[in-house]
Order: sequence, then structure tokens, then C-alpha cells
Amino acid sequence: MSTKQQGSFTGAPALQDMSIMPVGSEVTILRSNRVVLDDTICPAEIIINKGQITSILPRRDHTSIMGTKILDVGNLVVMPGVIDPHVHVNEPGRTDWEGYWTATKAAAAGGITTLVDMPLNSIPPTTTLPNFKTKLQAAEGQCHVDVAFWGGVVPGNQEELVPMLNAGVAGFKCFMISSGVDEFPHVSLMDLHMAMAELQGTGCALLFHAELDNRKEIPTQVDSSEYKNFLESRPDDMEVEAIRTIVDLCLQYIVRCHIVHLSSSQALPIIREARKAGAPITVETTHHYLTLCSELIPAGSTFYKCTPPIRNKCNQEDLWAALRDGHIDMVVSDHSPCTPDLKLLRDGDFLKAWGGIASLQFGLSLFWTSASRRGFSLHDLVRVMCANPAKLCQLEERKGVLRPGWDADLVIWDPDKEFEVQESMIQHKHKVTPYLGFRLRGEVYASIVRGALVYLDGKFCQQPRGDQILIQRKAASKVIAPFY
Repeated sequence: MSTKQQGSFTGAPALQDMSIMPVGSEVTILRSNRVVLDDTICPAEIIINKGQITSILPRRDHTSIMGTKILDVGNLVVMPGVIDPHVHVNEPGRTDWEGYWTATKAAAAGGITTLVDMPLNSIPPTTTLPNFKTKLQAAEGQCHVDVAFWGGVVPGNQEELVPMLNAGVAGFKCFMISSGVDEFPHVSLMDLHMAMAELQGTGCALLFHAELDNRKEIPTQVDSSEYKNFLESRPDDMEVEAIRTIVDLCLQYIVRCHIVHLSSSQALPIIREARKAGAPITVETTHHYLTLCSELIPAGSTFYKCTPPIRNKCNQEDLWAALRDGHIDMVVSDHSPCTPDLKLLRDGDFLKAWGGIASLQFGLSLFWTSASRRGFSLHDLVRVMCANPAKLCQLEERKGVLRPGWDADLVIWDPDKEFEVQESMIQHKHKVTPYLGFRLRGEVYASIVRGALVYLDGKFCQQPRGDQILIQRKAASKVIAPFY
């Protein structure tokens, strides 16, 4: 955990300049007393031109250049915009679940300036080059923040992988267990061998939903409204055995492997040993595993259901320790919304309800609420929610830190301000989330995407300013440098 300067907050936020700069404006100078740079938090001016940071200077309030649009945010924190590499937007095909317009508004309101869309649960899924083009068409003109895209690995599509990489996907996602939707089937061990042979030398990551289907049979008379019965149906060893298999493949092919939404701390020793052996393997966990615990989930509250499941408090503390020590690389939302009826809210059946949690808008605040109590710094936050996600998605040379030449993607927020999550503030298409009523610490005031003020104090651009990001493939390399 970082011990770098935390910065101190004095006085109320300076909103007078923010109130006179309309949302949608191009910011050319951003001033703050607390700018989070690589090795310090200090007063600074960020100079922006054509969507990029051109320089970062000591704060000089007398600076005035003809035609500049100066945004002075006083004591509010300015840091790189959050990058969320695990978001299910579900468009096209399931836009009654979510869509680019609503998902990217929620992202902007939460300080996320780039998200990476999962290859499911859209119809069609992003598993072929034509399907990827369909996805791009669906997103056109709808994105309030920048959006990149994962492709998918499914049985028999290994010859589609390199064409999709050449077209700009960031990498690929696969399931080792049923995904829950028929159009995105899970892979076998043979499928993985064929896919990883195709991906050798590309430098891209293969993302794994790491569970093997060795579920315990649940007695028919069990009370399906009790969360503990669902939890027992998805034991830790489903993840542990899947991760053993992934490690073996990773060491055999030396292809970047990434474990999505790690829930079980029992797998951490395997991951640590794999890294010592040279496996280029990275790991994410989610806000719900770090915030929620199984002991406190009420009966029938199916809006808490996700897979892998939320586990107990002791397991949660082990995840926090691994995050502090660098054994978990990043924290993501795994925003996986659905229509309320699929949550079976009336029946409260955990075994049959759709598994997924909507939380995209509140990730920054959820993390900071718990992390700040555990001694994490703002630099730690930038590492696990900005810089490392940028590296995973091959965006580290343009996003994730504040440096000249990088995109001017910024979040302006107050890490000391508390607020209560209310339904009226939620920008996701559906308001079903376990976080309603939570009191969180850290309120987002504004988000800037490539110099454009896309969100400001509850207001959004009428014309979305986000771009579709197509990843440019790097030259093949025999050496894969880890970033953990």
C-alpha cells in the first residue's frame, strides 16, 4: 500500500467557476489545489489542447491566455478518469437490460471516462468480425465516455480471433462454465488450447470467468430464498480448480491471462506461485466482493446475487489484504444489469434469479468508502482503478495517468463528501441494485473526456462526446513484461 502524500482538504469546494462553464465545454486549463500526479498530490494547472494534456504546471492563479477556458475547482481532487474494464452494456439485442446511452451516462456520473464492453450479453455476441462491426454500429453516437470492446472466445471461433484483434478489440473473454445465455457457450480445455495457440505473440489478454462446474447438488427441499443455500451451491473450489487449469495454460503458452471477478481468497496462493514461476497472469476483483458479505444478505434479496457469489467477511478481508499487497491488480464493477423481472424479486429465489449486480455509477465511491478506512491512499486508488486497467486493455500509452501527451481524461471529486445512494440519482436503465440507501464517501462533481466537460453536477452533454476506441496491435514480442 502506498504511503505517498495523501493531501489535505480545507474549505468548501470552489464551484463558482464550474457553475459558469457549461457542460460540453472544452476545458483548456484545469486548476486545483489537489492534483494527483505520479508521486505527489499538489496544487497544479493542467494545460489541455486538442483533447490531450500538453503540460502540467505549478498552480499560477494569474495565468490568463486569450481564448482559454479556465476551470478552477479549488480544493476538489483532480485525478485520472477511472477506467472500468468489465462492463456489460448488452447492446444490441438486449437493450431492455441496458444500453450505451444509459450505461455511459452512469459511467460519466461516476467519474469513469473509459469503459470496456464485454462481448456478452448482447445479441449477437462479439465472437466474429461481422458481429464486432454490428456492435460498433450500435454504439455509434451514443457514448458519453470513451468505450473499448472485448471480443469473445467460444467453441470453434479460434480463426476469428486474429481478425477481431486486427479490427481493434482489446482482447478476449471466455467462460469455463455456463455463461447464462445460449449464444455465448462456455469453452472446453481443447477450445482453450486452440485459442491460446492463436493468441501467442499478440500481447493481448485472454480473460477468464474462472469457475469449473463441480457444483454440489442442492436438495429439492432447500429454502431457495436463503442466501447461504445459494452460496453453498457455488463453493470456493469451483474457482480454485479453474484457476489451477488457467495457470497451467498460461505457463505453457505464455499468453497474458486475466482472472475476472475473483471472489475466493483461497485461489490467491495459486496465483502468487504462478507469478513466481513466470506466468503473465493478472487478477481483478469487484466492488461487491469488497463491500458486501454473505452474513448480511437478507433472505429473498436476489438483487445481491452474482456469480461467483459474495462470500463471508473473513474472505473479504483476505481480498483487501491481497489488494493492498499487490496480489490483486485492479477493482472493477462487473456491471451486469438485467430487467427487474429476471431478478425474481417477488419470489426471492436465489437459485433461479439472474446473477448480476448493477453498480457502474458508484464504483469510485464504493471503493473509496471502504479503502480509505483501511489506509489506502489516492495513489492506491489510481493504481487499481486507472493505471492497471489501462495496462490490461493496452491503453497505458494514452490513458490511466496524468502526463503530457496522454488523453485529458479527468475526474473531479470530493473524497471527503458523503452522500446517500437514492433511486432518483441512478443513471443505469434499471434501478435494481443492492446499494440503494448506502451512505458512501466520495462524491463526483465532474468528468472530463479528452478535454470535454461531459458531466457536471448532475448535468450531461446533450450530444455525447465519447469515442469508440479501437486498439492498435503492438508488435509481437517473445517477452511479456508483467505489470503486477
